[in-house]
Amino acid sequence: MPSHPTVLLTGASGVVGSALLPQLSDCHVIALIHRTPVAGADEQLAGDLTAPRLGLDPDAYRALAARVDVIVHCAAVTGFSNGPEATHALNEAGTRRMTELAADAGAVLHHVSTAFVDRNDLTRAQLGQDHGDATARPEDYLDSKRAGEDVVRSSGVPAVIIRPSVVIGDSVTGAISAFQGMHGILHGLLRGVLPLVPVPAESPVDFVPQDLVAATIAGLIRQGRRDGEVWVTAGNSALSTERVMQVVGDTAEELGLDPVRPRMVGPEMIDRLIRPVFIANLHPRARRRFDDMLAMTALFAHGHVFPTGLGREPGVPAAPRPEELEAALRASVAYMAHAKGMVRRLPEPVLAGGQVPA
Repeated sequence: MPSHPTVLLTGASGVVGSALLPQLSDCHVIALIHRTPVAGADEQLAGDLTAPRLGLDPDAYRALAARVDVIVHCAAVTGFSNGPEATHALNEAGTRRMTELAADAGAVLHHVSTAFVDRNDLTRAQLGQDHGDATARPEDYLDSKRAGEDVVRSSGVPAVIIRPSVVIGDSVTGAISAFQGMHGILHGLLRGVLPLVPVPAESPVDFVPQDLVAATIAGLIRQGRRDGEVWVTAGNSALSTERVMQVVGDTAEELGLDPVRPRMVGPEMIDRLIRPVFIANLHPRARRRFDDMLAMTALFAHGHVFPTGLGREPGVPAAPRPEELEAALRASVAYMAHAKGMVRRLPEPVLAGGQVPA
């Protein structure tokens, strides 16, 4: 690996990609973009991940392949409501284009997948396929990510599969380029529209801050890693559902919000009692919101502890401690509450004589 490698980065405007860019200051980064310009990359190249040769003419493609040492493939459909065709088009077919470029360039591919491919115990029904009016279909996302990994493994190119769990905002500021995944649940909790959380209190909720994921990928590039799988997860440090609810509730109160703290119930109680008694008579929009939440939280219900490579790989950061995860979660909750305009502005202090300080 050259001391100043040329890195092709997909998904540079996304959550992981935008956090990774500052970590690659010792690399020459070419951001492959579709529509959104990217600040911080050394070069920007417009292309199409789903098209042959990335939509480039033959000469431009050959010139690109001659320069690239490392590919970091972060681009993906991460939403659960895009449908199977659009999800597989990018998460599977786009990955195939990256393996083709890696083969043509003689480059190492760092493919960002997800730790939730390990949840083989989840059936399609549990993930929302059969849950009423749900539009969120986590099974489409997980199927496409498993297919993407299969593409990488069968390609024969030198490749590292990176499996982060749920990615939240920066560990200090909570800042994130787009609210996704767990942020939707956090938003519902802050608004007080999720009186029930169908996840057992003891189930682990594995999340990691975006800067930790970025530091891991940068470390793998610097050490010249060329193969294997690296789990970027909290592992045994993952907070329980009950503790997550406590941290979110306490943070909301500190921000001046007063949401109803939800009750945690087992998923089996939903179909046996809650749906026929309470949910069936709701307005269709409210029913759909409940079913979407049910499909998303199924990812955590009765989950097991993920393996982790943090602190066990050369050049990779240590696994976060529970108290560090709690601090990162508070930062993400506070950032989202401010970004969504949910935090009430405190009144200005009044000085003697009725004056307001400048």
